[in-house]
Amino acid sequence: MGNERHHTPRLLLRGGLVIDTAPHPVVHPHTDVLVEEGRIAAVGPGLPVDDSDTGLEVIDARTMVVLPGFVDAHRHLWQGVLRSAAVDASLDGYFSRVLGDLAGRFTPADVHTGNLLGALDCLDSGITTVQDFSHVQYSPEHTAAAVEALREAGIRAVFGYGYPVFDESARQADWVRKARTAHFPSHDARVTMALAPVGPSFTPPEAVREDWLLARELGLPVAVHVSAGPVAMRPITALREQGLLTAGTLYVHGNSLPDSELRLIAESGGAVAITPAIEASMRFGVPMAGRLRRAGITTGLGADAVTSAPGDMFSQMRAALMSSHFDGDGDGDGDDDGGFALKAADVLRMATAEGAAALGLGAEVGSLGVGKRADLVLLRADALNLAPVVHDPIGAVVTAAHPGNVDTVLVDGQAVKRDGRLLYENLGGVLAEAHRATERLGVSSP
Repeated sequence: MGNERHHTPRLLLRGGLVIDTAPHPVVHPHTDVLVEEGRIAAVGPGLPVDDSDTGLEVIDARTMVVLPGFVDAHRHLWQGVLRSAAVDASLDGYFSRVLGDLAGRFTPADVHTGNLLGALDCLDSGITTVQDFSHVQYSPEHTAAAVEALREAGIRAVFGYGYPVFDESARQADWVRKARTAHFPSHDARVTMALAPVGPSFTPPEAVREDWLLARELGLPVAVHVSAGPVAMRPITALREQGLLTAGTLYVHGNSLPDSELRLIAESGGAVAITPAIEASMRFGVPMAGRLRRAGITTGLGADAVTSAPGDMFSQMRAALMSSHFDGDGDGDGDDDGGFALKAADVLRMATAEGAAALGLGAEVGSLGVGKRADLVLLRADALNLAPVVHDPIGAVVTAAHPGNVDTVLVDGQAVKRDGRLLYENLGGVLAEAHRATERLGVSSP
């Protein structure tokens, strides 16, 4: 059973407090947004439309903040059934418990449930696009289950085909080729594919070369975790030396990389996804947002792992904003001596337009440009925690809003949430399956 999507050829959001995010975040009070055939047709005050047109649905947005759907640039959706299973764990503890122990027990059905639960959680909190770094491909059946769940949820997704970290036998190029052909038809723009290899920081150069050449063969972008070691202390330099440093690559984390490596990312046309809540809780290193801004690198935000941190974008924006003030210049001393401590508008852009650009989707989503896909979020501006929103609407969204304020979510102009209610028709069944999966995996509450 899939999402109870609400199909409307023409939709008018009337009189909202609209926040666009490109070329930079700006507020437009008392503004309409017209959607036609899943795309933004017009944005402006008092749009001249015929309210008596029976083919037009009108949503009264006068008490709403209207903004582009959030873009989660890095998340392991399959871990949806492991929520809060490793909150107090270190990075080593997470690797041992989640990737070393639990991941290998996941059946394809468990992956489907985790992905579906995770994707619906995204939509419920206003995340309309997600990069699903799925490093649980133990078989072609696991892959089929993961992709099926993404389509069933109705989310926009870049499925990152990832190899299990502790199972070399699952690193099968033919499985990747078959997945590319079987699950990603050219006509489906909502769910696309990337390759998510283990990468130069953690695997030998010969394996890295094989993976990158496979991505080139299949025309896939690459998403990869990076750090200084344990294999390559300078992983971006290692890619350059092999002729593998290409535009469109998404690097994840990178807190331990020196500025020279960040410059190579910038010069190559790469982007970085940071997950500030996880990076802080697992002590990855100095906060990245200010350093990346100084280097001029397109930056997206991600929730990463709900095993250990919140899954909503409001939490990630706050974590990015506050940690950038701790060390805006990136030198580790806690002083912002001429660096780039972020402002709320910078963070909102990372959560929308920059996140979309980081995933190669900047021409399609992330802002409210005419012709872009109508992936939109409406927040209740009259909620106690947001009102009165007029002082600084951008600041309020970043510092005060939470998932409970999300009233309506559209993907391709189709409502997946309305009046505060997720429209997925069998939510109870998904939750029941999630509980059964946790019991089978041995992570249920005592």
